[in-house]
Amino acid sequence: MTALHNQLVVAEQEDIARGVRLLLRHPLLTQAADQDGFDLVRRRQQPLASWFDYHCGWSLLVEPRLGYARLVKVGTVDDAGRPARRRRTGRAPFDRRRYVLLCVVAAELLNTPVTTIGLLADRVTQACAVDEVLSGFDSSQRSERMAFVDVLRLLEGFGAVEVVDGSSDSYVEADTAKVLYHVNTTLLIRLLAAPRGASALAVEPADVPLRFDRLLAAITTETRYGARENDPLDGSDVQQKLWLRHSILRRLFDEPVVYHRDLTDDQREYLASPTGRQIVRRAAVQAGFVLEERAEGYLLVDPDAIATDSTFPDSGSNVKVAALLLLDHLGEPPGLRSRAELHRASRRILERFPSWGKAYQSDDGPQRLADEALAVLLNFRLVRREGDLFSLLPAAARYAVEITEPPSPVDDDATPPMGITIGSGKKTRS
Repeated sequence: MTALHNQLVVAEQEDIARGVRLLLRHPLLTQAADQDGFDLVRRRQQPLASWFDYHCGWSLLVEPRLGYARLVKVGTVDDAGRPARRRRTGRAPFDRRRYVLLCVVAAELLNTPVTTIGLLADRVTQACAVDEVLSGFDSSQRSERMAFVDVLRLLEGFGAVEVVDGSSDSYVEADTAKVLYHVNTTLLIRLLAAPRGASALAVEPADVPLRFDRLLAAITTETRYGARENDPLDGSDVQQKLWLRHSILRRLFDEPVVYHRDLTDDQREYLASPTGRQIVRRAAVQAGFVLEERAEGYLLVDPDAIATDSTFPDSGSNVKVAALLLLDHLGEPPGLRSRAELHRASRRILERFPSWGKAYQSDDGPQRLADEALAVLLNFRLVRREGDLFSLLPAAARYAVEITEPPSPVDDDATPPMGITIGSGKKTRS
């Protein structure tokens, strides 16, 4: 019985570690998208919910009958690197118009468990017409229909909308297309992770741009810390310690790198304490991560890449290859580099390898390649931006580049033009 008990304990620990990483990568995990992953989370629902509540203060909602698990991740920092993306070639990020339509469509779907694309478009048209702040929706314009379909396809991917008959894409070609939907209204409500709805603020539309930061803080304030706008100094001693634990571990599990310089004095003091160090190390082990502690900060490495939605380096991506080369350029010698200088470095790379990166072999190609590569480096917290100047952050020291000439001309656009030697460790983003 003892051996069997030990085996069951080990199996549960392994399941919890895998479940934590699955949910970090997919905060909305649906049965349709990942049957095995959903079954694991459903089976270990209670210990997983307890783990996230203790370490991060996040709630886990599992609906076995509706086929989804939702990890409600309330963020502590802004992250522009995770925009909603169009479910079509190129996966371009949503623009302002699509975000507006997403809100309007979601609101109209709440009262319609079954609808057609034509009826929904009519409801959106009426909703935009009666709201003086919103611009009108005109389904006779192809650009508007395309934005509308991008929103619906995003909701389809979330599982909030299911196509019963037809195809959403057909609406792009003609507003007479017939598409029937079933709406999962419960899941639709769960998409919003903010503790407080924006409509509860009762703010005049003209005041929103002027008070945006304070309004954003208002809808993300969590009363369990007894704080106004997440100010830990406003709570009791117990609430302050709870906030310190949760705020630190949220960043550690949700960001590629956490630097000491980006933490408050209280957070640094907590991490330096025996209790803080023990909690962080234990949390990393329980979740199946390898914790790297450096003088400059911390990062978690997932050796199985379960929690990793984007990897760097990645020789299959032209932009990430360029990012790696620009990283090397920024470090020799270390110092500030202007955007114009990095544009020139990108142009030299493309001129040296004219058969590579064909999508960027145009007049503005080097600028686009450099800007997209810089966005990758900023997203992975490897580069710091100061105005229009860029410099390396400490985690960039993990990487080294060795360039070798290809033995023959490279024809494949996705093939990098150089051999790449990476420094110790694998960079992951959780």
